[in-house]
Amino acid sequence: MKIKKIDVFQVDYRLLDKEYAWSRGQSVSSFVSTVVRLSTDEGLEGYAEVCPLGSAYMDAYAKGVPAGVAEIGKHILGQDPCQLNVINHLMDLALLGHNYVKSPMDIACWDIFGQVTGTSVCTLLGGRAMDKFPLYRAISQGTPEKMADDVAKYRSEGYRRFQLKVGSVPDEDIKRTEAVLKVLRPGDILVADANTGWIPHNAIRVVNALEGDDVYIEQPCKTLEECLIVRAHTPQPMVLDEVIRDVQSLLRANELGAMDVVNLKISRLGGLTKAKQMRDLCQSLGIAMTIEDSWGGDITTAAIAHLVGSTGMEFYFTSTDFNSYNDVHLAEDAPTRKEGWLEVPAGPGLGIHVKKELLGLPVITIE
Repeated sequence: MKIKKIDVFQVDYRLLDKEYAWSRGQSVSSFVSTVVRLSTDEGLEGYAEVCPLGSAYMDAYAKGVPAGVAEIGKHILGQDPCQLNVINHLMDLALLGHNYVKSPMDIACWDIFGQVTGTSVCTLLGGRAMDKFPLYRAISQGTPEKMADDVAKYRSEGYRRFQLKVGSVPDEDIKRTEAVLKVLRPGDILVADANTGWIPHNAIRVVNALEGDDVYIEQPCKTLEECLIVRAHTPQPMVLDEVIRDVQSLLRANELGAMDVVNLKISRLGGLTKAKQMRDLCQSLGIAMTIEDSWGGDITTAAIAHLVGSTGMEFYFTSTDFNSYNDVHLAEDAPTRKEGWLEVPAGPGLGIHVKKELLGLPVITIE
């Protein structure tokens, strides 16, 4: 079996909650998601999706995906999509970095691999350790009162884990977190996620003010070295996200005792093949994980579900259901939240069926 054609589509999503705001005054109300379809000479099709969170969150932007796929695609035409390490090696030879471009190519290959073997991606990634898992809800940055109200609202919908978007003025971030702590109940999990928005002295003010409260601190500063300064000043458990980019950064952070949890974003790592490698390493090192992506819809949510489902429950910290944030649904059988939990698809491959009519015409085709 060989890859004979690559189609790239772009789909617009709008937020049901109108706006999503995080550190340093960044916000979005809509997204451009790129869907990649790999077609084989045996009639199978694999789908995947990558959706950058705007253009300033990480080294990724929506307009770059089609151009990157055009650069890589010609190197994997004629290759067997089930030879995942070969595909990844060829992509790395063809284009240095740009993991977000490689991610949907890799995931689409996993989708085909599952269809060929009649097996779910979850099983292929290591075995079905969980059939369903609890989710977090991201709480857009706003006033303390609004954020507390949002937490109460989503808690009534079944969520028990919340990620507050902070990383702004320290006094305001302290008020935001304290307001939310008042509406939580025993068993709830709260993460104050600064998304690199503080410099060390401001982060230290916040963590000192929250000492004794049951809250995780996520990615307080831009660099690992700055985060280590903050960690030295707080007993609060810490999550690292933006600085965890590959095996080397994970090993260094672990050696320095920099975190209690890591956030693995599939597209930042380059797809499921490299995310699985990182996930397995975390399990060997005893590190808990948030497993997700930068953003996405039904296809991304399905891919995340398969990686989470093949992860040991004791190493799972949290994840989210991106398709519940958006106004467009590309697959009616995609996993959807039920009382704050998400089920892992059981069918072969990603286990979902993409509605082709919603994709429109491809922006590029490589064959």
